[in-house]
This record gives sequence, structure tokens and C-alpha cells, in this order.
Amino acid sequence: MERWQKMTITSDPMFGMVMENKKICLELIRRALPRLKVNEIVHLTTQKDINVFASRKVRYDVYVRDDHGRIIVIEMQVANKGNLPLRLRYYQEQIDHGLIRPGDNYRTLTRHPTYVIMFCDFDYFGRGWASYAFEHRCLRDLSLELGDRRKIIIFNAMAKKFTTEEKPIKSFLDLMRKRVDNNDRFITQIQNEITKVKQDPERRAGFMKFELDLMDAKREAHEKGLEEGLKEGQSVANNKAIKEFVINFKELGLDTQDIKQRLMRSFNLTAEQATQAVQNK
Repeated sequence: MERWQKMTITSDPMFGMVMENKKICLELIRRALPRLKVNEIVHLTTQKDINVFASRKVRYDVYVRDDHGRIIVIEMQVANKGNLPLRLRYYQEQIDHGLIRPGDNYRTLTRHPTYVIMFCDFDYFGRGWASYAFEHRCLRDLSLELGDRRKIIIFNAMAKKFTTEEKPIKSFLDLMRKRVDNNDRFITQIQNEITKVKQDPERRAGFMKFELDLMDAKREAHEKGLEEGLKEGQSVANNKAIKEFVINFKELGLDTQDIKQRLMRSFNLTAEQATQAVQNK
């Protein structure tokens, strides 16, 4: 219950539940992609699984199709795992799996330009910019676009300077850092939605089930690690399970002390070992 009440917009479950409100989601897209001029959300799904038969399943925080057939994926990323570009490469590839069927002409994809928006509470590229936009272009002539109709936009909540085009998204990036602009109607709307979500007993029960399922998954990973340990060594197997445990609970937004306590209970670690496990994530 305490974790439920402490969740903010940067917590994956809360972000997804708030974005289920189409008006809020539409306004966020308009602020993030002002040149796109999105008029309407035709389809919106949160925590959407893509290509479940792939070797690594992808679950998007928010998946949107607008009235022009454009696909917009929105992700909240609070942990810098040092692999953002490669993660985005895989995300974009997986999006197309849901857009083209066996036998379809590749030109089918021209009807569905894709935009992946990543909100980060860290500056991955270290330039201090509020946003980084990427698309494929010819290195010999940057005015020559590849034309694959894919674009990536990465927002940096740590930014202090904003261009004129970036200013509409500033209050949302500030909110990610727990700085609330009460003069911005959109931020007030988000805060009110968070309060509404937290007061909803069905949403709360869903979160509790989500966390229990995650704990079961961690326990299964630990047990699997123990089985693998018979072949490759007990300590190696335990290290794999512990690493997965720490990564997943950090993504849930749990604080370091809480993760340490869980490690000590689940893996019978000392306080020193738990501290080292969290630091070596």
C-alpha cells in the first residue's frame, strides 16, 4: 500500500494508467510532437505486448494509432542501463511485426509512420539538450532521407534549457523531477488523474496482483538459477537471479533500502552482500 501511494508519473504502472485517459495522452503527444498535429487517438493500449513469439518479448508503456494511421509508442525510462540506442533499435523492429502480415507488400508500412518517444530522467547523450530526435539519413548528404518513415525522440528531464518548440513539454519533464507547475492546466490534470487512480480499488488491486506476479517471476528465476547451478556452479546461477531481481524492482520504482531488504529475505544475503548487489546492478 505504501509503494502504491508513493508512485509518481515516472512509475511504469502509474504512467500507463494515467495515459489510459485519452485526453491526457493526446495532449502529451501534441506537446512532444508539435509538428505532427495529431487530431485524434483512434486506438490506445497501455502495457501492450508485441510479438510474443519473439526471443525477447517487448511490452510498450503506451501504444497509440492516430487518425492518420501513424503509430506512436511512448516509454518512461528511469534507469540508465547504458543500452538505450540498442533497446530502441529492437523496439522499432518489433513495432513492424504488428503492422505487416505474411504476404503483405512492404509498401504497407508507408501507411504507418512510426514514432518512438522515450522520456528519460537522465541525459543519455550528455549534451544537455531537452530532446534528441533521430531518423535515417545519408551520411554523404544529410538532406537525403532514407524514407523508412521511422523517428525516435528522446526527452531529457534533466535539461535546463529549452528551445521554443520544446517549451510546451517542459512542465511535464519538470513533473518527472517532482517539480509541479500548478499554473499549467495539463499538469494539474495529470496530478488529478494520479489521485483518481490511487483512489480506485480496482486499480490498486491490479497493481497488487502485478507486484505479486513479479515476485513469483523472480522466485521462478531464482529456482531456475538454482537448477542451472547444478551445471555451471551455484554462485553463478545465484548471481544471475539476483541481477534480474534488482533490475526488475528498480524498474518498479522501489527505493534502494526496500530492494536490499527484499534481497536479504529472498536470497538469504547479509546487509553487506545486498548493498553490493544493488551497487553492481
